[in-house]
Amino acid sequence: MAPRYSKTASTDVGRAMKKRKVGTLKSGRSGRTVKSRKQAIAIGLSEARAKGKKVPKKAAKKRKAKKRR
Repeated sequence: MAPRYSKTASTDVGRAMKKRKVGTLKSGRSGRTVKSRKQAIAIGLSEARAKGKKVPKKAAKKRKAKKRR
């Protein structure tokens, strides 16, 4: 079975994680410093996608079902 992510994509994620640890990783529009580990990983993966590296597509958002009364 082939790997889901390329090695170069994982280095991009690693770079984002190091930036987060130092405190220089900024989020998109707001430009706030990223403190969350999950958000740092997401930024690294999106950068890898933008460069055209082998990364699976984003998962589709699931809608919540309305409660019936």
